[in-house]
Amino acid sequence: MSECPAADAEDIVVVALGSNQESVLGPPRAILEAAIEALKAKEFMVLAASRWWLSAAWPDPSDPEYVNAVITGKYPRGPETLHRHLLQIEADFGRVRAVRNAPRPLDLDLIAFGGALCKGPDLILPHPRAAERAFVMGPLAEIMPGWRHPASGRSAAELYREARVGRDARPL
Repeated sequence: MSECPAADAEDIVVVALGSNQESVLGPPRAILEAAIEALKAKEFMVLAASRWWLSAAWPDPSDPEYVNAVITGKYPRGPETLHRHLLQIEADFGRVRAVRNAPRPLDLDLIAFGGALCKGPDLILPHPRAAERAFVMGPLAEIMPGWRHPASGRSAAELYREARVGRDARPL
């Protein structure tokens, strides 16, 4: 793996969204809907969006449940630029990165950018833990069951069936 390559017009981009904390924008679903609109304003063209899914908070299930979704799309710039946009949108929506896995109004993860395999100082693609998470692979399998993980070559549907984290994830 190396630094991330430039964007290709054919690249399908996968972004996971999650929220388990209300904000001035409202409850988690409203926050996620607003986040998708914020991404569109940053030149992200949404091709497909999963239903909303619910899952227990991880690793502490006593925290509020998460609302999750996955979107696929196209993005005209490279993965590092998109990653910076995702972090900025999270901050704009009130996310504070003080405690790992703490409740948050918005979590945006760049899961894959086409078939890119890269490891930069701030970004690893594909996302290093996405394949283990049912609350990511379930929504992705819903909209793109044949999507192939760039490193393993396994489909979203296969990865969802075998995911060990968030097994309680279910569509609303």
